[in-house]
Amino acid sequence: MARRGKKKGRPVSGWLILDKPVGMGSTEAVSKVKWLFKAEKAGHAGTLDPLASGLLPIALGEATKTVPYVMDGAKVYRFTVAWGEERSTDDLEGEVTKRSDSRPAEAAMLALLPRYTGIIMQVPPQFSAVRIGGERAYDLARGGEAVDLAPREIEIGRLDMIALPDAGHAVFEIECGKGTYVRSLARDMGRDLGCYGHVSELRRVEVDPFTADDLVTIGELEAAAADAGGDGTDEPPSFAALDEFLVDTVSALDSLPQVKVGDDAAHRIRSGNPVILRGRDAPVEAPEACATAHGRLVAIGAIEAGMFKPKRVFSL
Repeated sequence: MARRGKKKGRPVSGWLILDKPVGMGSTEAVSKVKWLFKAEKAGHAGTLDPLASGLLPIALGEATKTVPYVMDGAKVYRFTVAWGEERSTDDLEGEVTKRSDSRPAEAAMLALLPRYTGIIMQVPPQFSAVRIGGERAYDLARGGEAVDLAPREIEIGRLDMIALPDAGHAVFEIECGKGTYVRSLARDMGRDLGCYGHVSELRRVEVDPFTADDLVTIGELEAAAADAGGDGTDEPPSFAALDEFLVDTVSALDSLPQVKVGDDAAHRIRSGNPVILRGRDAPVEAPEACATAHGRLVAIGAIEAGMFKPKRVFSL
């Protein structure tokens, strides 16, 4: 009988809200954070392209079980559109495919914004991770194939113009739901304004429930690792300084009802057993909720007839 290999890394859990720099891919960022924390497991909640910067939520350990809840959260981006050129990738990385000498007036841009709020249909960029017959669209596009992507329904809560640096650029801020492509928005706005456009700068500033106040830079993490002796020296590392940057796993579940349980109930729940919720204010029904003990996440489950039934449990 084959023996299971020993897990590599330490069982650290929580969210690290990274301020991803331009030029670093999301997968590279996760690998870097996982290595610095010497974590057993890591993943991210929402890809940022290498040309984009800003808030990249990275889950460590048990927090990876809550990634879908952060993925579904509203996101806020600040982006600059460069007018006069449409590009194959809808950002600076691609080749110029269309040009125009026209530049939009401020009034025309403001009048266009309501058209892009609410529930709308959007065609993803050709260079995107959307699958077509099992293949990524960007792989097909890089191979020279024509990519025909169907429009998708997305939701944009708000779209504001916040600056006009010069006649050739405009800065916007958008609050949007899952699946929205800011690059497609710049492309479509440029076409509607008759001048073409592409994203020249993109920064994510919020992913609900995380904000810019939670951001940590790679430099701060590296400094904490070096100060703790975790930089490859012979000294055993102390991870206390690094772990101070972590946000508790339960913070990702702000959208769910939370019920507090005692130690005995927490033990039963972690063993997969349902428990009756006590207290006058205890909810009776909820399709999804989370149970906590001493502020720590115990499980995600459903509440039926005043009983919490665990679906996904979390270790101590």
